[in-house]
Amino acid sequence: MDAQGRGRAENIDPADQWVLNPDTGDYELRLSPSAGQSTVPGPRGSSTRGSGRGRTETGRERSRRNERDERHEERREVPGQRRRRVKEPEPGSGGGRRKQKPRKSKGKKVLVWTGGTLAFLLVAGCAGGYLYYQHLNDNITSIDDDGAGTGGFSKDRAINILVMGTDKRSGSGNKGYGDEGSVGHADTTILLHVSKDRTNATALSIPRDMIVDIPDCPTKQDDGSTKNIPGTQNSRFNESLGQYDRTPSCTMRTVKAITGITPDHFMVADFNAVKTLSSAVGGVEVCLAKDIDDPKSHLKLPKGKHTIEGEDALAFVRTRHSVGTGGDLSRIELQQQFLSALMRKLKSNDTLTSPKKMFALAEAGTKALTVDSKIADIMKLKSLGMELGKLDVKNLSFTTVPVVDNPAEKVHTTVVPAPAKAEQLFAMMRADQSLTAVKKKQKKEKAEVAARLKGPKADASEVRVDIYNGSGKTGAAQTTLTWLQNDEGVLKSSQLGNAPSNLKKTTLEYAPDQADQARRLADIMGLPAAALKPGKSEKNAQGLPAMKLTLGGDFEGAGVPIDASTKVPKDIKKVEADKTVCAK
Repeated sequence: MDAQGRGRAENIDPADQWVLNPDTGDYELRLSPSAGQSTVPGPRGSSTRGSGRGRTETGRERSRRNERDERHEERREVPGQRRRRVKEPEPGSGGGRRKQKPRKSKGKKVLVWTGGTLAFLLVAGCAGGYLYYQHLNDNITSIDDDGAGTGGFSKDRAINILVMGTDKRSGSGNKGYGDEGSVGHADTTILLHVSKDRTNATALSIPRDMIVDIPDCPTKQDDGSTKNIPGTQNSRFNESLGQYDRTPSCTMRTVKAITGITPDHFMVADFNAVKTLSSAVGGVEVCLAKDIDDPKSHLKLPKGKHTIEGEDALAFVRTRHSVGTGGDLSRIELQQQFLSALMRKLKSNDTLTSPKKMFALAEAGTKALTVDSKIADIMKLKSLGMELGKLDVKNLSFTTVPVVDNPAEKVHTTVVPAPAKAEQLFAMMRADQSLTAVKKKQKKEKAEVAARLKGPKADASEVRVDIYNGSGKTGAAQTTLTWLQNDEGVLKSSQLGNAPSNLKKTTLEYAPDQADQARRLADIMGLPAAALKPGKSEKNAQGLPAMKLTLGGDFEGAGVPIDASTKVPKDIKKVEADKTVCAK
């Protein structure tokens, strides 16, 4: 080979040697005939040898030689890696030829949220794969979850990942943004819930200025001891990370206290992550409904569509003064739009068929993300990513915890969860229910039971009902009465104290001529058909016929649907990941 030829071979980008096999949906290593060795780092002795001096190796000879080398590597003991068994040819299989696998969907190959794990599929099985695997592993930074998580995700249940963006200013690429001396906060927090059947997901943003109670946080120290960081009441949510030496495990505990959902894992990204990940995919397309000029975030873009990356991408997700109401809630909507666009780009063929982008994502993701120690390994991240990759982007909805202004403040700078709406949303997520489309129940109720909800509904003002408390929760009947009368217009209602004994399920008893009233009350309260009990009515204090509503153990609060799968909270804002939205 002449000097010019050697120069070309030595400067080959590893990503250029990987091509997508359309028959299998996998990436495969393709070396040029004149290549002396793989440019992907590999173990010693993995060099490519010619089949004869003075002549070019044929494709068939190269294939046979690669198979011999692969069998040699399989027999070689590699630390931390199990030996693979060479599968013997099946009888009648045509000389050992393997049956061609069915073509896989390219859309299923992307590992969605953990961009750093994407490229592991590209290198698994090649001679240099193990060293590249070790290289990516060395990129990963991890922190103990201190027992705040579930112990790890599982393929047979829903997955909950807590994704946090910190505003910590230290570290390469993070300086120059505001207070460089800050230890950081939970600046952006999203709880990603992926359904058990992987058909849908909800990404719940938690406002940083929401007032919450932060629980005590047992935290492992560098010397192996455990320190208990005391909790605080009426604190901003963003203080659950960074402040008072709080680690991501404390944010996990805080999220559980708010939503009733225990995260499986956490991932933390800093300012640099937005820049590197957006550049790795070749930019993210965003849309603006108006010109934006925000001197604080340094974002200056005219209205219309733009492909942004690097510093511009970071400025986009940080801006708030030129969009919406100029507050953090408006910034959250902007971030959700950006993440939706990033998800679409990750799923696009433009990314999936580009080895360069896949390798870039592997490097950027493993360097930019800090994860809990239970998934601090490329193989574990790969398994998690494959589960998340089953999700169709059109069934991913971004939303935000419903909030209202903090009533304790004269000048409103913080917010608190909207009592009924927030709990209703949390209940839907706990019930593994999608915001995009209400799924059919796996166990269908009998036709005659389901029919109780079908038919005309009376006006709320015509509903007459007596409320009893059989839930075991103090004041449940009174709070429900107040909510029905003041918020829902059910004025002909009264509460008659406690039921004789605690009930597991809420029930509504009514006479045949009250069926239209029962259907209206069921609609208002989110009662399942099984809760409706046709029978006879009772007389209220005025001697008039009234339905009998008995609250059971499934009652979670006034305004919270008894069956979370029956209603989506009213006026809830959401961004669907498959749709382009222009920021206003």
